Amino acid sequence: MANYYTDHPEIAFYLEHPLMKRIVELKERNFADKDTYPEAPVDHEDCIENYKRLLEITGDVAANTIAPNSEDVDLEGPHLENGRMIYAEKTKENMQAATHAGLWGVTMPRRYGGLNCPEVVFSMASEVISAADASFQNIWSLQSCAETLYEFGSEEQRQKFIPRICAGETMSMDLTEPDAGSDLQRVMLKATYSEEQGCWLLNGVKRFITNGDSDIHLVLARSEEGTKDGRGLSMFIYDKRQGGVNVRHIEHKLGIHGSPTCELTYKDARAELCGSTRMGLIKYVMALMNGARLGIGAQSTGLSQEAYNEAVKYAAERAQFGQTINHFPGVYDMLSRMKAKLDASRSLLYHTAAHVDVYKALEDIQRDRKLEAEEKAELKKFTRLADAFTPLCKGMASEYANQNAYDAISVHGGSGFIMEYKCQRLFRDARIFSIYEGTTQLQVVAAIRYITNGTYLGIIREMLEAPVSPELEALKARVAKMADIYEECVNYVKDAGNQELQDFLARRLYDMTGEIVMSLLLLADATKCPELFGKSANVFVRMAEENVAGKSAYVKSFVADELASFRAVEPQA
Repeated sequence: MANYYTDHPEIAFYLEHPLMKRIVELKERNFADKDTYPEAPVDHEDCIENYKRLLEITGDVAANTIAPNSEDVDLEGPHLENGRMIYAEKTKENMQAATHAGLWGVTMPRRYGGLNCPEVVFSMASEVISAADASFQNIWSLQSCAETLYEFGSEEQRQKFIPRICAGETMSMDLTEPDAGSDLQRVMLKATYSEEQGCWLLNGVKRFITNGDSDIHLVLARSEEGTKDGRGLSMFIYDKRQGGVNVRHIEHKLGIHGSPTCELTYKDARAELCGSTRMGLIKYVMALMNGARLGIGAQSTGLSQEAYNEAVKYAAERAQFGQTINHFPGVYDMLSRMKAKLDASRSLLYHTAAHVDVYKALEDIQRDRKLEAEEKAELKKFTRLADAFTPLCKGMASEYANQNAYDAISVHGGSGFIMEYKCQRLFRDARIFSIYEGTTQLQVVAAIRYITNGTYLGIIREMLEAPVSPELEALKARVAKMADIYEECVNYVKDAGNQELQDFLARRLYDMTGEIVMSLLLLADATKCPELFGKSANVFVRMAEENVAGKSAYVKSFVADELASFRAVEPQA
């Protein structure tokens, strides 16, 4: 029987990530739960086995429930009835299956009913579910909003809400509004404290809210009257049981049809303040968004896997001119690039998740005791690494998912344009990945300071110091040359001293950064496991070399005076 986890051994490879020993040690706190919770692991090996069992269960549910339901979900989608969102029937089946399998509260502590898994494992489960149906992954993965509630809510709020999430209740993050998309400083949903009712009341409209009729919402609202910027925004917890929020509209979208995207109206909706006032955007939304961006990295990787699977299967069956089309160079070139992008996305995803795990676990420990000097240094290091890698992961993986979905249709030829084939749905679903939770352009904005201050270059130089297997030395030397070219380009842009020029060329520098980092990650993976990653390392380095050369030529030949040719012009009357 199919299993979306065990069918792809590349995923399990990352359970042996160099940081996993430290992650388990920090997450389990020397296995202190073993005396209180029968299901808690007793040592590292037992913990890894627990993760594998969870992922096998997830892979089974994904392959044998969620994937078979995906077509019906895509066709039916959610409904709007009397101000309430109703899931598609097969989405309800998926929810029941995930609940029966115990796939909620994955990262939450056991004392709240959670599974106490690290981000690496949650990302693996998220990837597996996305491969089956990216729209259901959207609903399921929003349980990660509980991490923000756990990190910034009071203990009373944790006790009140987190066990419900662990039992299968759904979440949403209500951020955007009709006039506040990427620019969240413009959020105007009003929060007013009512002395009479002893709670906050929310009034206004939210738009483009994923899973907007969820059980528990985290809401960004303006609590400080007279303010117009981010300093007047706070985060609130809204419980659907309290009433006061209705769904006005469900968007009709290009893809991810099973994931309801709602417009909500708040009318004196009772809510609780999460954390402190004025910190909603500055601190809490940033934490929410970073978690969501890691989730999109997993979603993108899962869809990339499914697109590759569909393309390989079709190419091996479709015969033309006396042989199956997977023997044609034009086709196997596409297939090999798809696999290389998939493997590179996955490596970057789990590398990023591991960085997040270390710093989050240390932050959690810090709530109970002071950190030692070495732990403080470790926290600082991995917070910075996670902050640098997250925009790379989200941007590169989502763009590669779009490219792989596009190429899957190309491999199918005319059949790929027919609605009966899965690849058309993958193509439609993938398009949102590089848009929501911060467009690729915004990931570039988040990453550019690490490009210009030398953080990425330092990471690349450090990675180049790591040994590779003898057969990969030649490829490593080619990556080293790419790093030199990259450094020249970064210096060229910095030396120009023109902010507009830097902003204009930033995307090229960002892509070069991602391609070089991913090349080195794949070389490291191929050194440890050549049978899984050797081919992809070879293909990806050559592809990156081609792209870096082209982008370098563009950057180093560009001068500020040429920007005038690219600036937007007003439409003709």
